[in-house]
Amino acid sequence: MHIRFDVPADPAYPGRVAAALGAVRLRRFGYIGAVLTAVGVIGLVISRGFGWGERSAPLWTALVVAGVLSMLYRPWVLARARRRSGRYAVAGAYDITDDNIMMRSGSESGGIAWDGVDQVRDVGDFWVVYVGRMPATVIPRWLMSAEDAETLRAHLTERGLLGRR
Repeated sequence: MHIRFDVPADPAYPGRVAAALGAVRLRRFGYIGAVLTAVGVIGLVISRGFGWGERSAPLWTALVVAGVLSMLYRPWVLARARRRSGRYAVAGAYDITDDNIMMRSGSESGGIAWDGVDQVRDVGDFWVVYVGRMPATVIPRWLMSAEDAETLRAHLTERGLLGRR
């Protein structure tokens, strides 16, 4: 296998990468926020039903506010990353073989051997490559030809790297 494709110097590309990485790492804040909000609302309803409303309302209200803020944290971080990352747009390229992934961005380059990759997750338009528990790089599928994307998917599946979305 030998797949090569270029990444244009698009100001929106770094923001898309940040969003893909953030979607994986920040998703838990939405779940935590939903639980806190639900507990806070249930607590408010129950406390008013038993007449403890005035004494415990600040606690339940704080849980609701913390939950809503937690749910808003991910969109805020992603919007901020998109806004700030536009100035990092440089042309680059990927060169993917049976042995490794080589990436070039501007004047810098780096690579990851497939033997060091623990898993690859399908996230939107990207495959997020993990070394250990940390995302190491992303592979933008939409910049690849359909044949190359299918070849890489087969390679990832054969190696047991492609995890669930």
